[in-house]
Amino acid sequence: MKVVIFGNTYQTEKSHPVQRLFQVLNQYNAEIFVCRDFYEFLKSHQNFQPQIEGLIDDGNFMADMAISVGGDGTFLNAAERVGPKGIPILGVNTGRLGFLADVSENEIESALQEILNNNYNIEERSQLEVDICNGCFGQSRYALNEIAVLKQDSSSMITIHAWLNDQFLNTYQSDGLLVATPTGSTAYSMSVGGPILMPQANNFVLSPIAPHSLTVRPLVVPDNLTITLEVESRNRNFLIALDGRSHAVEACRFQIRKANFPVRVVKRTSHTYFDTLRTKLMWGADKRIHPEQK
Repeated sequence: MKVVIFGNTYQTEKSHPVQRLFQVLNQYNAEIFVCRDFYEFLKSHQNFQPQIEGLIDDGNFMADMAISVGGDGTFLNAAERVGPKGIPILGVNTGRLGFLADVSENEIESALQEILNNNYNIEERSQLEVDICNGCFGQSRYALNEIAVLKQDSSSMITIHAWLNDQFLNTYQSDGLLVATPTGSTAYSMSVGGPILMPQANNFVLSPIAPHSLTVRPLVVPDNLTITLEVESRNRNFLIALDGRSHAVEACRFQIRKANFPVRVVKRTSHTYFDTLRTKLMWGADKRIHPEQK
């Protein structure tokens, strides 16, 4: 199996799980390629030089699988680098919450053994694509979690006019507006009161951020619609962020739609989405009870 590895470059204390990852891959004679910045981080900050086949610097690579080592942010970066290649991505969680990167440090060996024995599932997750006049995102105009429209450099609200296909929906006066995928429904959108969607749902969520009117609520819409947004602001600009990658944009009209390719996420056969929800959101956990009281 040919594997490409992406990782975060700031967790200097996480050397053991990373080294174990490479050890298991080498035991199974995997052909390993590593993103250059992650390799340089391992060498300079962890004094670790893994046995690999080569380094990658740009989008000119192919592999049977990509492995993201870090948190969900690292997974999103890996998804951006993979782009339309269709390479499935496994998320190894050395971060905090880990909805996308849901293989924990103590599961690395067992998970890799299953995967290298071809015992795993692949979930296809829908993405968003933005079509904006100045082309500021270039080819990286896709978002797995959400596209956020946000105010910039001002305490004043922005005004966002929204259409679904050709039908006018609403004028949002707020600090911003999120358009989230089912994958992103447990991210930024959930933090502003949006609903949780199953990953297989054919929907997007429009979630206003601190709306001026308390009756404006998150809205679930079919993902086959084109969302058109026109933004006005007092300082004539705003921020648009794709999974956290942001650009300042002058007030304009632009469109958001479902991308024509999904992100393929590797999942263990023993894990379900409901397991992830219960574990990561601590559903059913009573924090009033201390372990020694059980």
